[in-house]
Amino acid sequence: MDGDRVELALTTEPAPPAGAGSAAGQPELPPGRYFDREESWLRFNQRVLELAEDDSLPLLERVRFLSIFASNLDEFFMVRVAGRMRRMATGLPVEGVTGLPPEQILSNTLTTAQELSLRHAECFNRAVLPALAAEGIEILRWKELSAPEQEDLHRLFRERIYPVLTPLLVDPAHPFPYISGLSLSLAVMIADPRTSTTMFARVKVPPLLPRFLTVAQRRFVPLEDVIAAHLTELFAGLEILEQHAFRVTRTRDLEVDEDVTENLMQSLERELQRRRFEPAVRLEVEESISGDVLDKLVTELGIDRRAVYHLPGPLDLSGLNVLADLDLRKLKYPAFVPSESVLPQDTDIFTVLGKQDMLVHHPYDSFTTTVERLIVEAAADPRVLAIKQTLYRTSDTSPIVDALIDAAEAGKQVVVVVELKARFDERANISWARKLEEAGCHVVYGIVGLKTHCKMALVVREEPDGSLRRYCHIGTGNYHPTTARIYEDFGLLTADRTVGEDATDLFNHLTGYSRQSSYRRFLVAPGALRAGLLERIDQQAARQAAGQPARIRFKCNALIDEAVIDALYRAALAGVPTDLWVRGICALRPGVPGLSEIIRVRSVLGRFLEHSRIYAFGDGNEPGSGVWIGSADLMHRNLDRRVESLVQVSDPVQQAELRGLIDTAMDEGVASWWLAADGTWTRHHREADGTPLRDLQQHLIQNLRSRGGDG
Repeated sequence: MDGDRVELALTTEPAPPAGAGSAAGQPELPPGRYFDREESWLRFNQRVLELAEDDSLPLLERVRFLSIFASNLDEFFMVRVAGRMRRMATGLPVEGVTGLPPEQILSNTLTTAQELSLRHAECFNRAVLPALAAEGIEILRWKELSAPEQEDLHRLFRERIYPVLTPLLVDPAHPFPYISGLSLSLAVMIADPRTSTTMFARVKVPPLLPRFLTVAQRRFVPLEDVIAAHLTELFAGLEILEQHAFRVTRTRDLEVDEDVTENLMQSLERELQRRRFEPAVRLEVEESISGDVLDKLVTELGIDRRAVYHLPGPLDLSGLNVLADLDLRKLKYPAFVPSESVLPQDTDIFTVLGKQDMLVHHPYDSFTTTVERLIVEAAADPRVLAIKQTLYRTSDTSPIVDALIDAAEAGKQVVVVVELKARFDERANISWARKLEEAGCHVVYGIVGLKTHCKMALVVREEPDGSLRRYCHIGTGNYHPTTARIYEDFGLLTADRTVGEDATDLFNHLTGYSRQSSYRRFLVAPGALRAGLLERIDQQAARQAAGQPARIRFKCNALIDEAVIDALYRAALAGVPTDLWVRGICALRPGVPGLSEIIRVRSVLGRFLEHSRIYAFGDGNEPGSGVWIGSADLMHRNLDRRVESLVQVSDPVQQAELRGLIDTAMDEGVASWWLAADGTWTRHHREADGTPLRDLQQHLIQNLRSRGGDG
């Protein structure tokens, strides 16, 4: 983007789309004030790639960032690009508030994704691969292996690989085979010496075998290389003319019409089978591929030529996580053990929460000894009468699921609101939802037409005096013990009566379809959450206009909702200092003269995935001040098509901690990426003399001891 684009944003034509226009009596906002969300997402993945390119990071962590970049891009094509292509092909409306034609957005997206894919491959082949070799870790091609190593792989091929391979020939009697999404394949051209006929064949690389085979200690070879070296055994008596690796990406987004579906679980199972046959949206090929073979693939797959990416092998670097998991501590981040001192371990959790609210910050505070402990102790406590919980994602062997089953088997009332449509976790969620049902838990699948994304647990306990008391956890992240070690999230553990009443009302809304719409310390979507945030943004603008102190601080994963963005623009025009910490997509343009000079946008990426959502208004001592945490990002899907909740944090010390975290991230002495008015993200991680800036996450790790003491 160039300066002309920013100037365009300053014209004073009518504001764009519905829901994004200025409110009555408010200043008219210019068009061109939103970044394209696809472009913004790709720039987020570029920031991940920049971490892989950073030679100051531990080597195996760089390998992991390469794997994450590849997996991220796969999901982007399966969901965003596939959805856009499908809508354009069927003539359905394509969302877009930038004013650019849908075809141009698609073209820009495919071009940028290709540029980043090439940069990703170059980083691996020219920087990371040599660095790995210097540490004695080698990824070799077949010709680079020694004769004894090749002989060992000959035996491995015959014993473990050959039996599961299925070569598929294409001829008049055998049509072109279906190529499943994300499958790696070999395109093989063969000739029959007897007839001089040339034919095309496809060999699928088995996905259940290791992506990189271990040849010797810390020596690996791509699986497709081993298969390619043995093609003569698959096509005995035929001549192998050429062979090339390729990989196809297809859509993975589920389409289930809940309005006409009575059994959501069965419908999802059928859809999981059907979506294997969606159209191809990306074709990755080795750069050595011949024109004839490529033409054959493009024609048979019916793929847009702009979505054909020529890359140096090996393809599918998402499999690099195998190397990143090598047990070589010197090539990884220093070992980290979460604090277990935020909650006293010698007192039951109900006694602790009966005295004060507890704010826990994962992964710095242990998930096991806080959130998981609440559910496990509740399941074992004879005074607990009921446990209610939302589950969006969890692990296959979750202690929380086991505790809920134990509670149900002990006669407690257990209600679990399961989101079957958690993207890419549908199959796992169906599995343990059945497990919960079989144990006697009441399993509810949420509200028709809405995903249940709120993170909430409610424990009802009879106290020694005979009264009932409610204990709650309201969080920003999933009840997933594995990701809790690498995702940054907050959770509020409380026995506050008002929070308990709100949680009870919301669970009744989820399980009984009550028409509850007003809450006390909750903001709930869809319905009140967007309106609640807009009201508080406008309050800060009004305070600033009246000469009173005002401030806005947000931390979220994505900011693309036009109504919220416009409210922030209007607050900025009123002079409200606004700091936005956005990990991923941001459609708001900061620093535009006459519109958003006073808005700063930062992004922090690193060892942990920044995942928490914090919405803070004011500084804590004035009317209209408040801090909310919860599950909702500022996206249409969160505010309109999901059940989300934010809870107001009432304790002044905890409010100060949350505001202080955002202030630290925005500090110019802390490493982060800065978003400019033209859409570029610039990494600020070193002083002018090359001295590294402070790493926020490492700073929080170092402060664990003092945090535990304060708790």
